[in-house]
Amino acid sequence: MTSSDKTGDAETTAAPRTPARGRPPSLLGELSAEFAGTMILILFGVGVVAQVVTTPDGSAGEYDSIAWAWGIGVMLGVYVAGRISGAHINPAVTIAFAVYDGFPWRKVVPFIIAQTLGAFVAALIVRVTYADLIRSVDPTLTETQGIFSTFPADAATIPTAFLDQVVGTAILVFVIFALVHPRNKGPAANMTPFMIGILVVGIGMAWGANAGYAINPARDFGPRLASWVTGYQNAWVTGDGVQYWWLPILAPIIGALVGGGLFKLLVDRYIPAEDAPQEVGRA
Repeated sequence: MTSSDKTGDAETTAAPRTPARGRPPSLLGELSAEFAGTMILILFGVGVVAQVVTTPDGSAGEYDSIAWAWGIGVMLGVYVAGRISGAHINPAVTIAFAVYDGFPWRKVVPFIIAQTLGAFVAALIVRVTYADLIRSVDPTLTETQGIFSTFPADAATIPTAFLDQVVGTAILVFVIFALVHPRNKGPAANMTPFMIGILVVGIGMAWGANAGYAINPARDFGPRLASWVTGYQNAWVTGDGVQYWWLPILAPIIGALVGGGLFKLLVDRYIPAEDAPQEVGRA
């Protein structure tokens, strides 16, 4: 997940790309990569939740396997798209890079559409593939909406869920900015996707209880829409009938802006230039 430079020519720091024949990728190429990368993310993420939910005896995994598979999905999605588009695969990340790191605003909406479509298509694939198992545990399609989208825990209020998503996404973007900053001596280019995947595993293990750690508007809205068009009539509301679909869109965007802003405030302005001398014994 990387930004692009201020001239509008995409520049990948997580996975530096070498475009074929020396030409930068077209916008269509970048959108194709964002679609594919997000699709891979959702195939693993929604796929593992479907597997766990439809095997309630725990024989095919429990919460830890969900956290790990989401992280693996992110890692592989970034590897898929990184050299072409920078592998944002998350509208909140795209917006944060536009606000703080010079990603061209003219690409923001197309990127978000591509990411959401990738998530939608992947969720449809999971929905069709797991249709028999889903029907076996939930014939009325009223108990397994959580396969596709997030909802607050029974004990969590809407304000708590909103704060949870702001905090989780702020952590995500803060650390991504640190990992891909060209002067921050982050991991080697081919290891950055791995570290971003580990980051998501950590968020899942620490910040999943309140609201399911969507931390990605495309990850939630695309599969939520796919579930609705395939029979889940209550996809947009909580079990109490409260409209919830908007929260995993708005709160992660706010969280991304908070996380990016905090990185700029607390870290970015203090990172020394590449050629700045380092004093021995100084922190």
